[in-house]
Amino acid sequence: MYQCILAICKRSQCARVVLSRLSRRFLRSGSVCQTCHPFLTNGFAMNTRVAPSDLELAALISSKICHDVINPVGAIYNGLEILDEDDDAQAKSYALTVIRNVTEQASARLQFARFAFGAAGSAGSMIDLGTAEQISRGFVSITQGKHKLVWRGAPGHMGKDKVKLLLNLVASSVTALPKGGEIDVAFGGSFETPSFLLRCRGNAARPPQYLTDFVAGNHPPLDAMSIQAYYTYRIAQTANMRLEILKDGADILLVAKSQS
Repeated sequence: MYQCILAICKRSQCARVVLSRLSRRFLRSGSVCQTCHPFLTNGFAMNTRVAPSDLELAALISSKICHDVINPVGAIYNGLEILDEDDDAQAKSYALTVIRNVTEQASARLQFARFAFGAAGSAGSMIDLGTAEQISRGFVSITQGKHKLVWRGAPGHMGKDKVKLLLNLVASSVTALPKGGEIDVAFGGSFETPSFLLRCRGNAARPPQYLTDFVAGNHPPLDAMSIQAYYTYRIAQTANMRLEILKDGADILLVAKSQS
């Protein structure tokens, strides 16, 4: 069964399998991530001189999205099992709480992925920054209070690629604060040629590993762990913005500046 799931993951259909064919034992074991891990970490070794093809990039991003939502889906399945099989009122109440919480997490992750990776808002070339703020707050809330988002942007609309870059920088800021902390998002310039400054403030703040590598000109192997950093690096180029990762005392700064 595991080999079949791996094969289907390679065809970017993991979500359908999770919803329709995963066995109870597979979900209960907690081995979903471990099973997907060999493919997700070894699927495409990126040569430092050769960028991945569009198909490879799409496959890796699809695998990352599946990887991010598969655990919440498994938790929902287990909660439904408890509701079906356990008559204890306290257990049922706990199961409903778990289902509610992980459903919110899965929804926030998918909403983030629609805008950060997908074609959401594709009817036009501009995206409302109010929508970007809402999506960012939803994504940061996944950590259940571990991270706080401060948004200092003025209302308005900005080019789609620039908003995608901003959303991915918010995600990178979360990884820069493994023990939690505050992410302060500030804007400069105009809506046409903006600059972003994300200040990561908290205990054990550190430069986001993979994004730092790509910005420095190093190219680690592409896998489910590094693909978002690589996509952030690529979308910055598409948006004609230059990335910098700096230290300011104990804070980590993620900076993106429009290039003339």
